[in-house]
Amino acid sequence: MAQYTETLLADRRVSPEAILKNHQNIRLPEKGQRNVLITSALPYVNNIPHLGNIIGSVLSADVFARYARARGYNTLYVCGTDEYGTATETKALAEGISCQELCDKYYAIHHDVYKWFDINFDYFGRTTTSEQTVIAQDIFLKLLKNGYLSEDSMLQLFCEKCQRYLADRYVEGTCPKCGYVDARGDQCDSCGQLLNAVELINPRCQQDGSPPITRESQHMFLNLNMLQGPTEQWIEEASTEGKWSANSKTITQNWLREGLRPRCITRDLKWGTKVPLEGMKDKVFYVWFDAPIGYLSITANYTDQWEQWWKNPEDVKLYQFMGKDNVPFHTVMFPSTLIGTGESWTLLHHLNTTEYLNYENTKFSKSRNIGVFGDDVKDTGIPVSVWRYYLLSIRPETSDSMFTWKEFITRNNTELLANLGNFVNRVVKFAIAKYNGILPDFTMDEEDEQILTKNVNEILTKYLEAMENVKIRAGLEKAMELSHLGNYYLQESKLDNTLFADNPQKCAAVIGATINMIYLLSALIEPYMPSTSESILRQLNAPARTIPDSWTIDIYPEHKLGKAEYLFRRLDDKQFREKYGGLDTKPKQTKKKGNTQKKTGSGV
Repeated sequence: MAQYTETLLADRRVSPEAILKNHQNIRLPEKGQRNVLITSALPYVNNIPHLGNIIGSVLSADVFARYARARGYNTLYVCGTDEYGTATETKALAEGISCQELCDKYYAIHHDVYKWFDINFDYFGRTTTSEQTVIAQDIFLKLLKNGYLSEDSMLQLFCEKCQRYLADRYVEGTCPKCGYVDARGDQCDSCGQLLNAVELINPRCQQDGSPPITRESQHMFLNLNMLQGPTEQWIEEASTEGKWSANSKTITQNWLREGLRPRCITRDLKWGTKVPLEGMKDKVFYVWFDAPIGYLSITANYTDQWEQWWKNPEDVKLYQFMGKDNVPFHTVMFPSTLIGTGESWTLLHHLNTTEYLNYENTKFSKSRNIGVFGDDVKDTGIPVSVWRYYLLSIRPETSDSMFTWKEFITRNNTELLANLGNFVNRVVKFAIAKYNGILPDFTMDEEDEQILTKNVNEILTKYLEAMENVKIRAGLEKAMELSHLGNYYLQESKLDNTLFADNPQKCAAVIGATINMIYLLSALIEPYMPSTSESILRQLNAPARTIPDSWTIDIYPEHKLGKAEYLFRRLDDKQFREKYGGLDTKPKQTKKKGNTQKKTGSGV
């Protein structure tokens, strides 16, 4: 067995990042500190992420990771591309390149898209590495040793036209549970039930539409039924302590209520992590067994001390972000897998999920040139902060939401430009014009400023409460409420040339208070709009600050401000709607090919 595994490892590509991992400034958990481990669903490498994919996982996780760092928590945020399986094989075949070439091509695309979106991973890796093979096979062998795996024959669908076994997700048909006609072979998108492809009524190959035949093949099964007891006990504790969303609990309980059954974890494919058994050298692990282990292997590429994060439940809290369609694999299947090894793993603490993001009155489709995809955003010329703000403000937390150009432009013009941009620009420009950019002597002792301090702290408290409970959209609303309060305070104080001339003490207090409000605001919006925060800090000529428990004055008299900058500009929606299609527009034809996509979720 060991010799066979060593042979497999010799065939696997070692990532260049892994060579450097012991020479980086590695972050590890610290005893007695709040150690936060964050993952976002591993996106499938075989396509270009659209806005729904981005908000559903990597962007949402990035906001919380930035917040955690700004609070001084010891934080590690890892993600990477999910590169094995039929999806990759099929896409590579369509593009006429090897699976590895396809993975390399799309890994670079994903990397560039997330970099443009200011996604600040501590490490962004991939699953096609030797670390993935070692860890996945080790977990498999421990499950085998502990009696949680069994071998059995399984009827599989085989496409005679493609001359290949069809992975579950590449079979479509009518759901035997609810009658939905476009159910996938692994799960029905309508009723959410898990399926086996052979259960579908009138199954068809997704590639060519032909009806497949059935063939019998030997496979390995994970006996989830034997693990239901300990898994269910863990779920009860973790879902309460970690404050899982109601939807996450419901989806998970539906699995448990039906009773867990043995789940096949191997496939008749070539592109994947090899099964380390002599009789199954031609098989690989099923994506939903293999891919979640990517969180571990990606961390192992970051540091060879990865177990300090992943086998440290006493000191580390795990936060995971994904679309709702990925929930049961992260709340039942992956935890059951780890529990079955008998080792002490860092299991899920908080699960943060999204519903679906749609586009205008339809859904995202690369092939029909409808929607905005990750490689489009730079071409629009719209700053990344505007994209991040709008996506996070309509984040589908409790129900599906819709991207519309009209609302996108309106929110930029009325909320970002007229609220946040106006507040910062008005104060900084006034301070530069009237005080030569040098903060005057001021006091916060008067009643108006005392009331302001009270109101600021009330908003800050609610912001902290929202963010600690990972209520991403509510946190953004509170940050913008602070900006609104600043504009209201300027209006009530009547900041203008007359105030400067007739009441210099009051005018100085207003400038001193609002400059410090803007400084606090730069910290609260940094998780959401980091480039906007950077612009504010340049204008204030101040370093980035942490997010405090209460508001304090941190920029003092005699401080020299920087130069004023416009944070936002006015936009018009017509040109964008015509280019990307949607409501009342006819999308132009395109020769690009890709999958029609709706889900906010990703590969894992």
